[in-house]
Parts: sequence; C-alpha cells; structure tokens
Amino acid sequence: MRFVADGMLGKLARWLRLLGHDVEYYNSLTDSELEHIAEESRRILLTRDLELYQHASSRGIQVFYLEGQSEPARLAELAKRFGISLTIDLNNSRCPKCNARIKEVPKETVRGKVKPNTLEHYDAFWVCRRCGQVYWQGAHWKKIRSVLEAAKEKVKGAA
Repeated sequence: MRFVADGMLGKLARWLRLLGHDVEYYNSLTDSELEHIAEESRRILLTRDLELYQHASSRGIQVFYLEGQSEPARLAELAKRFGISLTIDLNNSRCPKCNARIKEVPKETVRGKVKPNTLEHYDAFWVCRRCGQVYWQGAHWKKIRSVLEAAKEKVKGAA
C-alpha cells in the first residue's frame, strides 16, 4: 500500500515502512500540499487532523482519519481498514528513516559501521539502499514485537 502521512504521524510512518509499506512523510507541509501529493501520486492520505480529513474527502481524495491515541491502536485501525499484516518481514521492509528498500547484507560489510559489540552478538544485518543506515534485530526488537502484539490484540478485540 502507498500512503502519505501528515506531520502528526511520524512514528506511524516509521512503523508502516518497517511493515513494508511505501509511506511518504513530511512534517512541515501545508494541508493543500499533502492533498496534492496524495492526489498526484495516488496515495492514501493518513491524518489525525479532522479538518484535513473532511476537506480531502470532499475533494475525492482517498483519506483515512486515525482516531487511535497510541501506536498499537493506530496500527490496529489500519490493519482493520486496509488488511495490513502486523508482521514484519525484513525482506520487504523499508528504511524507517528514508522509505527506501532495505537489503540483507553479509555481516562483514557492516564492520566499522556498527559497534564491535553489536558485530560480536548479532549475525543478521540489513542496510538501506539509499541512506546506508544499518539495521539488526537487537534488544529493541522486544519492544517492536510488543507493540505489534498489542496491535494484533486490538484487532482481535474489535472483531
């Protein structure tokens, strides 16, 4: 799925990219600029701004208003509405920072780009094809899994 997220949804944009979705995110564009991007690139506009939602909707732009107050709640809303899988497949993930695809790389290629301790404890690494950011499933993955599990529970609870 292809989305454009308004300035209030930066964290959500990162989550959706991790889940493999193409998400444009700008934190300083006007409502009309966001509408233009959504319309021209045929993206679904994601917003927490009711006025933007109403205006975009009246113009026939595909838009979704998120009511959730937390990332699990917002992810659950999107999963229910668009059938988004709440499981990360790093072979399909995008860079949370720049939205480009990431690719798995041999451990040796990240030597000097990550701390020696990281290199010692982890074997699988991914690199962004555009910005070069290096990723691995470190201790933070426990929190990532927790958020996704909470979102899955919200989806089940609403069914």
